[in-house]
Amino acid sequence: MSQIQLSSMASVIASIEPIDPRHTAEARLRLDSLTKPIGSLGQLEDIATQMFSIFSGSVPFPLRRAVYVFAADHGVTAEGVSAYPREVTAQMVHNFVAGGAAINVLARLHDAQLTVVDVGVDAEFDPAPGLCLMKVRRGSGNMLREPAMTQEDLAAAIETGIRLAQSAKQQGQTLVAVGEMGIGNTTSASAIAAVLTKQPIGEVTGRGTGLDPAGRDRKLNILRESLERHFGDSTGTLEPLEILRCVGGLEIAAMTGFILCAAANRMAVICDGFISTAAAAIAHGLAPEVSGYLFAGHCSEEPGHRHLLRYIGLTPILQLGMRLGEGTGAVLAMPVIESSVRLFTEMATFSSARVSTANE
Repeated sequence: MSQIQLSSMASVIASIEPIDPRHTAEARLRLDSLTKPIGSLGQLEDIATQMFSIFSGSVPFPLRRAVYVFAADHGVTAEGVSAYPREVTAQMVHNFVAGGAAINVLARLHDAQLTVVDVGVDAEFDPAPGLCLMKVRRGSGNMLREPAMTQEDLAAAIETGIRLAQSAKQQGQTLVAVGEMGIGNTTSASAIAAVLTKQPIGEVTGRGTGLDPAGRDRKLNILRESLERHFGDSTGTLEPLEILRCVGGLEIAAMTGFILCAAANRMAVICDGFISTAAAAIAHGLAPEVSGYLFAGHCSEEPGHRHLLRYIGLTPILQLGMRLGEGTGAVLAMPVIESSVRLFTEMATFSSARVSTANE
């Protein structure tokens, strides 16, 4: 791997600070003093506590929302693992640029600045507002036949994510969602989930974009053969970067770099679904402290997502039966997160409102 880029990632990881438990304790004390029964806001209290801690006791208002959608193609689509052809990745990037996708609608509605990143689409695009042309190569390798990425490609993709997170920080963005687009990427996410969580491949693999039972069986066979090729019968703990290099994807690698650098810059990061959470799981494997900066926007219908959330230790904010990707579930969670912080900062306390506490 490029020593310069590897050094950049190592520097980012070294600068990720664990959440200070003093801020967590301070947040809990305030929540218990608000004019409500203790714990009555449920998960909103956990979210507010985490936000208070991420920003070291001073949540910046207004929250500057943004969503980054990383796009790339996957060589393993040649094995028939998706119900959609590879060309759909590029077609959807054009749809994003034109403003017609689900993520465009939600980003507009919830005032989240949308950036689409071509990190590995098998097509060329003209420059357009909101589109970052940062292609490493035109799609990953076919994991069944070869590693998905070379060491140089992996380093370049991670560096792309780091650079974008640094740019997000410079723009003053504080609440960032991470999403993706890439035909075949549920295959990569399933492979990552199986290796990291040590679950049978059948437990972490769903229908993706809508495979029929025969298609899912073919996908399972491709996954089993790919894992055998790259990792054999290894029962030990594999290096996260090696897992990512062999069976990941360029957009997953870029999201990994983005998540690491966003955490290093004390930004709140919302993972979307299965694929972005696979990137978060790799980031967590590299730097466990990153989990303190992560939120799970929702829980996907893809079965592997639940295992990855458990691996990282995240509780999904929403349960909507979604499996679209694009960052949609993450953006939908943004108003819930902001609501939790507004309640935390704007509700009166028992003493300020002169309201009696329990048993008084």
